[in-house]
Amino acid sequence: MRQFRALSAFTLLTLAVLATARPKAGPEQKCKSGPVDLVFLIDSSRSVRPHEFETMRKFMIDILDTLDIGLNATRVGVVQYSSQVRSEFSLKTHSKLDTMVKGINQIIPLAQGTMTGLAIKYVMNSAFTAEEGDRPKVPNVAVIVTDGRPQDRVAEVAAEAREKGIEIYAVGVARADMTSLRAMASPPFEDHVFLVESFDLIHQFGLQFQDKLCGVDLCLESDHGCEHICESSPGSYHCLCLPGYTLNDDGKTCSAIDLCAQGKHDCEQICISSPGSFTCDCNKGYKLNDDKKTCSTIDLCAEGKHDCEQICISAPGVYTCDCNKGFKLNKDKKTCTNMDLCNTVEHGCEHQCVSTPGSYYCICPEGQLLQEDGKSCGTCKSANIDLVLLIDGSKSVRPQNFELVKKFVNQVVDSLDVSAHGTRVGLVQYSSRVRTEFPLNMYHTADEIKAAVMKVDYMEKGTMTGLALKHMLENSFSEAEGARPASRNIPRIGLVFTDGRSQDDITEFAKKAKEAGITMYAVGVGKAVEDELREIASEPVEKHFYYTTDFTAISTIAENLKLNVCPEESQGEIEVKDPCACESLVEFQQATMSSLEQLTQKLSGMTARLEQLENQLLSRK
Repeated sequence: MRQFRALSAFTLLTLAVLATARPKAGPEQKCKSGPVDLVFLIDSSRSVRPHEFETMRKFMIDILDTLDIGLNATRVGVVQYSSQVRSEFSLKTHSKLDTMVKGINQIIPLAQGTMTGLAIKYVMNSAFTAEEGDRPKVPNVAVIVTDGRPQDRVAEVAAEAREKGIEIYAVGVARADMTSLRAMASPPFEDHVFLVESFDLIHQFGLQFQDKLCGVDLCLESDHGCEHICESSPGSYHCLCLPGYTLNDDGKTCSAIDLCAQGKHDCEQICISSPGSFTCDCNKGYKLNDDKKTCSTIDLCAEGKHDCEQICISAPGVYTCDCNKGFKLNKDKKTCTNMDLCNTVEHGCEHQCVSTPGSYYCICPEGQLLQEDGKSCGTCKSANIDLVLLIDGSKSVRPQNFELVKKFVNQVVDSLDVSAHGTRVGLVQYSSRVRTEFPLNMYHTADEIKAAVMKVDYMEKGTMTGLALKHMLENSFSEAEGARPASRNIPRIGLVFTDGRSQDDITEFAKKAKEAGITMYAVGVGKAVEDELREIASEPVEKHFYYTTDFTAISTIAENLKLNVCPEESQGEIEVKDPCACESLVEFQQATMSSLEQLTQKLSGMTARLEQLENQLLSRK
């Protein structure tokens, strides 16, 4: 324990008597050190439990039992406080110990708040006054006992009390706040501030001081050999241990009380010992319940603390992911891939179904085009259109995926008849701002457009899709940027490609674009929001809305994307090609070869069927 410097006679008078664990002194053992005016300021807030208040009551009585009580010796007053302050008896009320003890036993706790500052002010302005029995030129000593944090300001009023000559001792119990105790107490703090763990240990407040007034202190004057605490009594001493320790048979050394090892605990799983106490803990994968004793399994799946795409399988404190039937778990052990959607759904493809991760698309034989229903095939050639592509250049796309987006744009360009009088293409990139990469009237061949696309720099930052739609409507489809006059009825098509949720509102300009006669397509990938894509897309939505989970699959959307409008639907400038031109001959040859392949397939099927019927007839014979 800390050794304290010698105190004034008046200080020692008060503090020495706090060693309430000593045998009670008889009349011949009373400490005599001159007059002192002593006021106890006791906390009776609701946080002080009844049995704790009784301990504090006994604490005061034991101290009084060692003092030389009298009107010309030591005078004692008691004030209790909570949300209000009440004087139980003043310095002049009692001159004898027995009546003083009777007054303490009659105290009824207030059981309200903790207005410590108000109580100090009362002691300063009322308790230590001549009217209440305070004597001139007699030391004023206040002992404050509290178990909590003050609900009002104490520093200023305590400083004022100290300036008026009141020596203040602050005794904190359990929940008391050390900062507040130091703000109240007189300096030096090591002599005036005390903090104990519980009211049951409050007697240790007095064990740290030597009883200079009651004769020789053998704890100071001899080699006592106590390991923890030496407690003096008149003409003798004995050893004590700190809380959580027990005194050994030698009467001097101490051993820690290990309640865990002794089995004196009620922890369900793990007991963590500290001297004379313990705390409970749980094994990995379990959590401690509110009773601080029992444990519950940590079910991360039920708590939603997992990132499984489909199925979460829980174990204590951990989880594993699995997939629904027809899907397989990816290498990240979290997401799932549809193994073959073409074989698990009624796809309705007229020619061939091609599976992609989590989706599928239909393709047609060479020389035929996929129709607007996305399933049937036809020979309709594309008309002239004004096409503006809005591509998402936000940070979430990432550079390597942005290169795939540019390839997607070039795949779309490859499917169009690009020329000055045919199809025109413009490109706009957007993130937190919008940038026209090239307008409709800048390039007139597919090769020029594709080369320009590959040179586009990745913008990064946010996803302002609504701003991009506004730019497209007000600028990209203007005649200044190459859009042909609406009177010529050349279809205007806008294609929005995005990988995430827009950071601004899209509703207004998605609606205005469609009202302006622009056919809108919406292509989403990854974390794109389906509701936003559908709001952008023209009616019927199913023909103008595309989505895939992976950037690597967007090339299949480009193959499947139906941006084409048949010639009879357009009044644009249809280019008439020379049937004898080289490219026309190639197209004719390709169409002829495709027809021959289909005919061969049909003949092979008929032959197989005839063989099957022939075998059935032979088996009947």
